[in-house]
Amino acid sequence: MNHTCHDHNHSNHDGLKDESLDVLYTCPMHPNVRQKMPGMCPECGMALVPMKKKLTRHAGHGKAESEEFDKHSGHSVNIFKAKFWVSFIFSIPVVAYSDIAERLLNYTAPQFFGSQYLPLVLSSIIFFYGGSVFITSAYRELRAKLPGMMTLIALAISVAYFYSVAITYLGGKDTLFWELATLITIMLLGHWIEMRAVSGAQSALKELSKLLPDQAEVIRNGKVEIISLSELKKGDLVLVKPGGRIPADGRVSEGISDVDESIATGESKPVPKKEGDEVIAGTTNGDGSLKILVTKIGEETFLAGVMRLVAEAQSSKSRLQMLSDRAAYYLTIIAVVAGGATFAVWISLSDASFAINRMVAVLVIACPHALGLAIPLVASISTTKAARNGLLIKKRMALEAARNIDVVLFDKTGTLTKGEFGVDAVIPLSEISEIETLRVAASVNSESEHPIARAIANEAKRKNLTLSSADNFQRIAGKGAKAMISGDDIFVGSEALLNDYKFSLNNDAQKKIDELSSQGKTIVFVLTAKKIIGSIALADIIREESREAIKNLRGFGIKTAMITGDSEDVAKWVAGELGIDEYFARVLPDQKSEKVKLLQSKGQKVAMVGDGVNDAPALTQADLGIAIGAGTNVAIESAGIILVRNDPRDIAKIIRLSKLTYTKMIQNLFWATGYNIVAIPLAAGVLASKGIMLEPALAAGLMSVSTVIVALNALLLRRKKI
Repeated sequence: MNHTCHDHNHSNHDGLKDESLDVLYTCPMHPNVRQKMPGMCPECGMALVPMKKKLTRHAGHGKAESEEFDKHSGHSVNIFKAKFWVSFIFSIPVVAYSDIAERLLNYTAPQFFGSQYLPLVLSSIIFFYGGSVFITSAYRELRAKLPGMMTLIALAISVAYFYSVAITYLGGKDTLFWELATLITIMLLGHWIEMRAVSGAQSALKELSKLLPDQAEVIRNGKVEIISLSELKKGDLVLVKPGGRIPADGRVSEGISDVDESIATGESKPVPKKEGDEVIAGTTNGDGSLKILVTKIGEETFLAGVMRLVAEAQSSKSRLQMLSDRAAYYLTIIAVVAGGATFAVWISLSDASFAINRMVAVLVIACPHALGLAIPLVASISTTKAARNGLLIKKRMALEAARNIDVVLFDKTGTLTKGEFGVDAVIPLSEISEIETLRVAASVNSESEHPIARAIANEAKRKNLTLSSADNFQRIAGKGAKAMISGDDIFVGSEALLNDYKFSLNNDAQKKIDELSSQGKTIVFVLTAKKIIGSIALADIIREESREAIKNLRGFGIKTAMITGDSEDVAKWVAGELGIDEYFARVLPDQKSEKVKLLQSKGQKVAMVGDGVNDAPALTQADLGIAIGAGTNVAIESAGIILVRNDPRDIAKIIRLSKLTYTKMIQNLFWATGYNIVAIPLAAGVLASKGIMLEPALAAGLMSVSTVIVALNALLLRRKKI
């Protein structure tokens, strides 16, 4: 990850490769915004358009592609602010010297030599200074063959200005200077307010890049050196002081501290870190110092991966967004046709000034900015909100699909369970207690690396048991292990050991063991050559979060299913423990996608949750693929949504966010389209006979208000909890 510039909107493309065929996308209003994928402008929220390239000849380099757009600085919120205030100040005398001031306020401005030309002079300044941003942006829209809002605004103000100039030159009085001045001023004000409203929602990538520090303290040759992040290498030992940002992914080599990983996982509680623990770039160290061995840098880091996913999600489109884009395009065509028809009708019924006034009002009121902003802004906010809650949206279609899910199909191991053995129960079969049985078994297995042995030893450690010294440890192939403790040989292993020593269980003990075995649990026995001490039941540990996850999904009316390669007994027990509606046992890896198809054949929309390589086909087949973030890269690439944490409760967050996002999109579409349907006929003058008309300035104000309302409604999504 190149961290030399935090602002991703000002990428440097001066050194384009001769063979590069990449299409760059830019904003019609902010040509300094450039990126390799389509999406939304981080400055104003408009849809980016493809840049066109032309062949130019550079000295010594032959033909090379160069960008046709000039690099501009200045198209920003502050420039709209400056243009607005200049236009506003100059608009005051324009209105004062117009007939509207005399008609409405009964005010006549002081006359002086040449005062009749004052509206022309000041309106020209407003047109060329304040209105230039709309005209140049319209040019880019037309060149990209994507006419839109800027095309309509530019057409409206150009018609009003050049008509008024012609009337002034011919000695007439029915000019549209005050309408022009107020129209441009109000449009600038609307864009300024709107851009301020949406700017916070469009900074996901910028915010993520700022999570990394600019410098890192590296320990080299026993000395601490401060270097820029770009100089950091794998294998470097980094010192992170209390409160500092971790500069790269790595492993703690020394120190103890709590690390705030909320930016990566959405978990607000600090995570304890000690020697050997992994840390993530961009997270915040607590009150302890840490020495971290760098294992990943640049594009390999977790944060870089998050940024790529956010960028991909923000460039992808949902069905509603594609509908919105088509509607905005056709609305532009309708506006031009309606404007022309309005002019044609009124020129035959009234004078040219009134006809042009009506046409300008139609063009302005029909600007599809609110419609073009309605969906992309909501989608952008939801993508950012998801990332902050540990949900990485790769495709917006996936998030849109989540609200319609009927059943969530979980892969058992590693998703609902931890994928590792844990002690489920200790059954004493002699006078020795449960604790002593566990302690003795853990003493035998303290040095073993077998998964069952580690599970027993970890349980003893968790209970703070003091282990005895084990001598002469031996593995017994296919059966277990033995070691000498306090002079006695102690055996820990399968039921085969009982057969070797011809031990048998009484009825009560056998019944208990059979019950545990029927639940798919692994039973090991602890014994000496003379007697059975006890037995230990182990099972794949069910995540505590899984129970709540299933409960939350049931609250949404969503069914749950489980898929596993384990036996029927194991599957039945886990499904029963969690309250899962349906399960599939003994499923081979290549059969998982078939089970997804089986559920889909019942007319159900299926979400598949998995973390392994063998889950990839099923994730792809499902209507929604959800990968556990700690899973394999293959599973992550096959999914539409990734859970950063191994926490199935986050699936309910996806459903909730999907429903909230869809609701906001529908609200914005309703407002944006409904507004235009009502406003265009009024602007055209269908109620002119009743004295109801929309002046161009009022039309501009209503258009701006509509856009700001859509933006603010979208921003309310940020306040919603998921």
